[in-house]
Amino acid sequence: MREKLRLKSESIYEKMMNEEDARVCKAIDENACKVVPGNFFLTIISYFFNKLADSVANTKVIIPWIMEALNVPLFLIAFLVPIRESGALLPQLLIAAYVRKLPIRKYIWSIGALLQAFSMIGIGIVAWNMQGLNAGIAIITLIILFSLARGLSSVAAKDVLGKTIPKTRRGALNGYSGSLAGLLIIGLGIYFLLVGEKPFSPQNFGILLFIAGFFWIIAAIVYSKINEFDGETDGGGNAISVALKKIGLLKTDKDFRNFVISRALFLCSVLSAPFFVILAQQHANSNTYLLGLFILAGGLADFLSSVVWGKLSDVSSKRSMILGASISTILGFLVFILATFFENIFSVIWIMPLIYFALIVGYQGIRIGRKTYLVDLAGGNRRTDYVAVSNTIIGVILLFTGFIGTLSTIIGLNGIILLLSIFGLLGIIMASKLPEIQEED
Repeated sequence: MREKLRLKSESIYEKMMNEEDARVCKAIDENACKVVPGNFFLTIISYFFNKLADSVANTKVIIPWIMEALNVPLFLIAFLVPIRESGALLPQLLIAAYVRKLPIRKYIWSIGALLQAFSMIGIGIVAWNMQGLNAGIAIITLIILFSLARGLSSVAAKDVLGKTIPKTRRGALNGYSGSLAGLLIIGLGIYFLLVGEKPFSPQNFGILLFIAGFFWIIAAIVYSKINEFDGETDGGGNAISVALKKIGLLKTDKDFRNFVISRALFLCSVLSAPFFVILAQQHANSNTYLLGLFILAGGLADFLSSVVWGKLSDVSSKRSMILGASISTILGFLVFILATFFENIFSVIWIMPLIYFALIVGYQGIRIGRKTYLVDLAGGNRRTDYVAVSNTIIGVILLFTGFIGTLSTIIGLNGIILLLSIFGLLGIIMASKLPEIQEED
C-alpha cells in the first residue's frame, strides 16, 4: 500500500512539475532526492492547512472585528498587528541558536503549529465568555503566545524546505498551497455575503477560531510525517552570543544586506492593507457585506495568483518580488489620488475590496518571491542564520511601524498611504540591485 502511494505521488509530481524525472534535484543531498515527491505533497498539505487556518483567523480583519464586537478598548486593538507581526519575528535570532543544535527540525515547526492552535482556541473561548477590557487583555496575551509560536515554526520551516525540496521547486510549492487555501477562503467570503445584514455574534466568530485551531493541529500532524534527514548542527552555542555574532552578516554579506533592506521597504504592502480597510469603512455602512467582500477579495487573490507567483519565483524570485511590489506601490499612489481628489468614489461599496484584491495579488508576489529568494540565497546552517537575522531585523522595524498610525493627525490617512507607497518605490529600486539567484545554477 505504501509503495503504491509512493508511485502515485511520483506520477502526480511529474505531471505537476512538467518533467520526466521526478527527482531533478538542486541544493539537496542524495537521500533527500529519493523522497522528494512524497515530501512535496506532505509539505503542500501542511502548508495548505496552515494557510487556511491563518486566513480563517485573519489578524488584519477577523480578530479586530471580534475585538470590536466584544467592546475592547481601541488602544488595545491598535496594538494587535504590531504585536502579531513583531512577536513572530523578534525572538527568532535567539531561537535559531537552539534550532541549529537539532539535526531534525520538522518537529519544531509542528510544535509551533500546535501552540498556534491552542492560542486561537483560547481566543475563541474568550469570545464566548468575556467582554470589554478583560477580553482585550486576554486576547492580546494569547496573540503574544500565538506570535512566538509562529516564530518557532518560521525558523524551522525554511531550513526543512531547503533540505527536502529541490531549489527550482520551492516557489511552486508555496504557490500551490496558497491557491488551494485561497479557494476555501472564497467560500468563507461568500458566506459572509449571504449573511448580509444579519448580526454575526462574537460566539459565531469563536466557532471560526475553533475551526482554525483544528486546521493548525492537522498541519502539525502532517508536517511531522515529512521524511527529513539529519542536517548540520554546527554553530549552536550560547543563544545571545551567537545572535550578536550573526547580526554581523548584515555588514559582511552585501547581497543579504540588500535583501533585508528591500524586504523592510516592501512592508509597505502589508502595512497599507489595514489603511485600505479603514478607508472603506469610513465610506460604507454595510459592515457585514463589506467584511464579506474583503474576505472574498483576499481569497480570490490567493487562489488566482499564488501558483503563478510560485512558478515565476522558481524562474526568478527577484522578478517576483519586484513585480509584486510594483503592483502594490502603484495601487498606493492610485488610492492616494482617488482619496484626495475623488473621495466620493469610495461610497461605492465594491471599489475598495476590488483594490484590496489587487493589493493582495501584489503582496503574494512579494511574499512568495522573498521566501523563495531567501531559501535559495543560502545553504546549510547559513540558511537558518539568514532567516533568523532577517526576521529579527524586520521584527524590530515592525515595532516602530505601530507608530505610523499616529501620523494621521499630522498628514491624514491619505498622507500615510502616500508615504507607504514612496517606501515601496524605494524598495523596488533596492531590489533591482540584488543578484539573480536562480540563474547562478
